[in-house]
This record gives sequence, structure tokens and C-alpha cells, in this order.
Amino acid sequence: MIRLKSWQMVALGLVILWSLSWVVSMLPQVTQFDPNFTGLPTGPSLQHWLGTDEMGRDLLLRCIAGAKISLGIGILTVALSLSIGATVGLLAGFFGWLDALLMRFTDVMLCIPGLFLILTLQALLGPSLWHVILVLGVTGWMGIARLVRATVLSIKERPFILAARARGLPPYRILWRHIFPHTFSPLIVCGILGMANAILSESALSFLGLGVQPPQASWGNLLENSLSTMQTAPWLAIAPGLWITGTVLTLHWIGDQLQKE
Repeated sequence: MIRLKSWQMVALGLVILWSLSWVVSMLPQVTQFDPNFTGLPTGPSLQHWLGTDEMGRDLLLRCIAGAKISLGIGILTVALSLSIGATVGLLAGFFGWLDALLMRFTDVMLCIPGLFLILTLQALLGPSLWHVILVLGVTGWMGIARLVRATVLSIKERPFILAARARGLPPYRILWRHIFPHTFSPLIVCGILGMANAILSESALSFLGLGVQPPQASWGNLLENSLSTMQTAPWLAIAPGLWITGTVLTLHWIGDQLQKE
């Protein structure tokens, strides 16, 4: 069981993420400015708390718009990675004749440098929001598969699984009803930590020009756009950098607390 203090820390982290999600969804609706509208005055003011960017666009609204994109990419990427990794891990752990084939393929994927694989696939597919999700999803499932496989191997010979087999239950039902629920805890932790990694990877791709394309905002391309004005307007890089740092640290904090027993 997770200690009470750990649950309190997890709850605090979830409150922070919920607050960020609420701001992302609600603030643009109650403001009169479009994050892509140009021609606004530069410099921080009471009307524009973080000022405007090099094209006169409100930086706070751009960061909020980027949060919606970056968080959405993180959630969808994790969903894809968990689906692939859990399926491969369940099949490899339960069916011995599939174990060697699937795990050798997983080992091959792990041997390829992750950043090189991501950059290669993204360069071949072209910069696009959905391509970012696809590339990050299909390159982030290997560790999940190995973890799920280890969980399956540790429980598939337990008495309740042997009893289910003795009753003549089909393999798919044993996997779905009796084994898969035991993988929820590690999958939740993997999902939270994977979301943090996905946000960092998306930011790196967008920073390199291979991710979300302007005028659509993401934290990565906001950092990339700030390079030309780094010395004269450092807040253009500081603002999205703090959003990335705060979100990733919060996700890692929640994941670390969930791992404590």
C-alpha cells in the first residue's frame, strides 16, 4: 500500500495539473485576444502580463495555447505507447512461443538510439502534429513491454491462474480478466513518467523545426522563435521554459510518489 503521505503528494501534484488544464481550457474563453493575432504592443503590461512576442502576439496566451498542444501530445503519445507496450508484454509473457520473437524485436528497437530513431522517422514523415504523436508513440513502448512481460511472468503460474486454466477458460479471458488488472499499477506509473518524456521530446522536435509548425503554438516552437531575441527579450524564452520545467517536474513528482510503498 502507498503511504498516506505519498497519496497527499500525489493529490497535490494532480491538483497542480488540474489547475494547469483548467487555465488552458478556460482562460482563452474569457479573454478577448487571439493567441495568433498580431499587432499588439510589445512589453509586459497590466493587459498583457508577459508582454508580446517578436510579432506582437500576447505571450501568455501563446504559452496557454502551447500547453494545450503539448499536453495533448503527451496524453495521446502515452495512450499509444501503453497500448502497444501492454499488448506486446502480455502476449510475450503469457505465450512462450511468442516470447522469443517479440522480445528479440523489442531488443532490436532498444538498441537503436532513441533520439536518432525519432529524428529519422519525423524527417521521413514530415513535420506535423499527428506525425509527432505517431513517432513518439511507436518509439516509446519498449520499456513498457518489458515491464508488463515481467509482471505477467511473475503471476502466470500462481494458483488462481492455474485454477482458471483448469476451468477451461480461453487464453484471451485469462489475460483480460485475471492478468491484465495486475499490470495497472506499473502502467499508471509508466504512463505518468512517459507523458513527461513525451512533452520533452515534442518540445525538442518543435525546437528543431520537426514538430508543431507555426503559427500553431507549442512550447518547443515558442523556444525556437525566441532565439533571435534572446539578448534583447529573454522573457520570450524564460516563459515557455518555465512551463515545460514545471509540468515535467510535477509529472515526475507524481510518478515518484506512486512508486513509493
